[in-house]
Amino acid sequence: MDLTQLSSAIAPVNLRSCLIQQQGKLIFEHYRRPQTFRETAKINSCTKSILSSLLCIAMDQGLLPALSTPASAFFPQLASAEDSRKQKITLEHLLTMTAGFSWTEFGGKNSFPHMTRTPDWIAYVLDQPLADEPGTRMEYNSGVSQMLSHILVQVSGMSTADFAEKYLFGPLGINHYEWETDPQGVHTGGFGLKLRPADLMKFGQLYLDKGRWQGEPLISSPLLERSVQPAIAVNDPWRGYYCWHWWADTYPGDDLSDPAASFEYFYARGFGGQFVHVIPKLDMVVVLTHDNRKNSKYPDVFRAFIAPLLIGEPVSDIR
Repeated sequence: MDLTQLSSAIAPVNLRSCLIQQQGKLIFEHYRRPQTFRETAKINSCTKSILSSLLCIAMDQGLLPALSTPASAFFPQLASAEDSRKQKITLEHLLTMTAGFSWTEFGGKNSFPHMTRTPDWIAYVLDQPLADEPGTRMEYNSGVSQMLSHILVQVSGMSTADFAEKYLFGPLGINHYEWETDPQGVHTGGFGLKLRPADLMKFGQLYLDKGRWQGEPLISSPLLERSVQPAIAVNDPWRGYYCWHWWADTYPGDDLSDPAASFEYFYARGFGGQFVHVIPKLDMVVVLTHDNRKNSKYPDVFRAFIAPLLIGEPVSDIR
């Protein structure tokens, strides 16, 4: 593995930060500006993976019932919905984004932006029609993430941020963050969290170390490993698989017949270039942050520039 090419390769992308850690040691560090390392910034949908970790902690504590529990146990209006299929939506369907709601996330009537302009986000989400039988298809939906944040508040009796401070942020030494809330005062489950790049690295390292931090267990290893296992294949424009509010993929493709030239990884991803990649085979975590707003034109920096170097291939050239 030779990272000497990396600085020049990623220069045209103008990343906000790029951190690579292997075996617990930082082996590559890039910041657009010197002060970036101490500034918090939006991690967008990487918030979903933070929420996933909090829900795993709640499961470990026995606060959450079995994942086969209907979501109507927390949102009674689902039990009386005109479409009886809504009664079949379970906690696991929410975690894997297979609840079946008709949703377009970034545009249209039933979308994330429209949700945020309503006085009651949960009521808006629950009122959406179903497009699919629950459990059959993944549809990216920040609304179900908000449902999960509300559920965490219900079972813990704490705000999502307070729960994070006590059981995740505090142990990891994450002292600087900002977190948005919905109109009911519940912290956003699918976006809205601001963290520093180094704190995202701590989070990734926790997952690389199977839930342990400085020798202490924060999340049980079996539950953490289950949370990042592929649950359902995704459709274009996505690639790979969705897990419990994490993504999973392989490089360079699904064929792992040549172990020396391929690897599996799982990752958190957020709009505009926020990523936490965890590569267990290489004992490595890669954190990328950016502030790119033209998401459709944003290259996959990890697959184009970093992954090839990890297996000795030439990197892509976008210049």
